[in-house]
Amino acid sequence: MPRTRIPDDVLSLAHERAAARVARDWAEADRLRGEIEAAGWKVVDRGTDFALEPARPPTIEDEGTVRYGASLDVPARFDERPVGTATVVVVATDWPDDLARTLAALDRDAPDGVSVVVVADGPSPDQDAALPPDGSGAEVVRTSQRLGTAAAWNIGIRRAAAPIVIVLDTSVEPTGDVVTPLVRALEDATVGVAGGFGLVSADLRTFEDAPPGDVTAVGGYAIAFRRSDAATRGPLDERFRFYRNLDVWWSLVLRDEGEESAPRRAVAIEIPAVRREHRGWTSVSEAERDRLSKRNFYRIIDRFGHRRDLASD
Repeated sequence: MPRTRIPDDVLSLAHERAAARVARDWAEADRLRGEIEAAGWKVVDRGTDFALEPARPPTIEDEGTVRYGASLDVPARFDERPVGTATVVVVATDWPDDLARTLAALDRDAPDGVSVVVVADGPSPDQDAALPPDGSGAEVVRTSQRLGTAAAWNIGIRRAAAPIVIVLDTSVEPTGDVVTPLVRALEDATVGVAGGFGLVSADLRTFEDAPPGDVTAVGGYAIAFRRSDAATRGPLDERFRFYRNLDVWWSLVLRDEGEESAPRRAVAIEIPAVRREHRGWTSVSEAERDRLSKRNFYRIIDRFGHRRDLASD
């Protein structure tokens, strides 16, 4: 069987990552690994050396419908002039009723200038059949296999047309306009990330729910950030296949201005919304939730564990 050729840009990223590891620049090595994996490759460390293996499932086109095998295969709009007020990204997997509830609320209450991207991440047959049809006003992007939460967020961000991206979990039911207050919060240049559900931590080891105000991180139930920041600070680390703790990691990435500079703020604000059952949590066994959550949490510690400047007083 012929050996798959490694793209030159991926090989360059891998060499840069190897140099970062030698220099013990773990944050840069972690970022470069994320880029490599977003490009559909897996890096296997072998001491100071490495190997690269294809990691992405295929992109498939069937009767005019494209199902993407990797986030990097999805055309990005980063070079396009932003239009509208905000793009709301919703991830669809296995629960069509939850998706329908969230989309109906957005259709009812979202202000003008809001676009919606539905990322159908390896959807179940029932979910696939219930996705919004063409002409519904929502753009649907399908994957050929389940890629995971971070990859789905990356896909939604790549398709976002507006200057502000709001990732909204389908466990959240808006009861009014959730977009406008989030967009307004990001009009303050000192704010890097905003959302409806805040988390605080004094040590970046334990996190607690927080009332509206300045927080350490924003929960992924409703998290808003600038598309330009996502383009320059992303992509998200796609090893976060399970959703838990991805929101903390991404919040810290968006806040981080370097150890020599004051971090940007994360703010939690009141939004008109009700949190329903989070099936991404309740559908997984307790033992598996703990295992996946801990694995994700270690990624936060590896990159930000020493950064007490990002913790709350």
